[in-house]
Amino acid sequence: MEFILVTTQAQPHVALIQLNRPKELNALNLQLMGELRDALKALDEDDAVRVIIITGNERAFAAGADIKQMAGKTAIDMLNIDQFSTWDQIRKTKKPIIAAVSGFALGGGCELAMTCDMIVASETAQFGQPEIKIGVMPGAGGTQRLTKAIGKAKAMEMVLTGRFMSAAEAEKHGLINRVVPVELYLEEAFKLASEIAQMSPVAAKLAKEAVNRSFETNLDEGLYFERKNFYLCFASEDQTEGMNAFVEKRKPEFKGR
Repeated sequence: MEFILVTTQAQPHVALIQLNRPKELNALNLQLMGELRDALKALDEDDAVRVIIITGNERAFAAGADIKQMAGKTAIDMLNIDQFSTWDQIRKTKKPIIAAVSGFALGGGCELAMTCDMIVASETAQFGQPEIKIGVMPGAGGTQRLTKAIGKAKAMEMVLTGRFMSAAEAEKHGLINRVVPVELYLEEAFKLASEIAQMSPVAAKLAKEAVNRSFETNLDEGLYFERKNFYLCFASEDQTEGMNAFVEKRKPEFKGR
């Protein structure tokens, strides 16, 4: 792969995907997104991987889409390219995904981070949807996920002005999980990933699915879906191991079955 680096066992049961277009501030061109889609699909099917981290570098997580690829396109060109279809694999990935963000997370970069399940950011991280400044608007979930994360008023301000949000402000408004010094952001993401990786992979997938469903349905349907997934946990060996370990006062050894 040319534009991403994949380490399947960066730590036990934790895979790392690093966006690797540093000169372009990790601008998300079609090839990079295709490589990311393929990597996520492979990692989702790898039983040795339980949690996935996506990161960039200290200067930029991803500074947006590759504008050079879009500048001369027509509406029909964009429809036929269907560049956002590659983003569906991120949303469909069953395993937990953590974005480790430092520097710029703008436009498509902010949308990519929000598509992940959790965000750990450095103090230098900046989030934004500045598409309005080049005559367009977010197209990969920015108007939807940002609004659900921080509320209509703040999202509207960011989308209509292109204003950036600092890491501290993003944490205050619930967009991200935590802020740490720049030299620790990736380490902190690994700590979170390792903690999750010790849990039952079966329960983690079912729980992630249920949390995400809360954004797509009403409360009654969401509660029904949660209950169904709770019952499904009892079809796993991990449930038996986890409850037996609790009763026997020992640490469980989850196998993902």
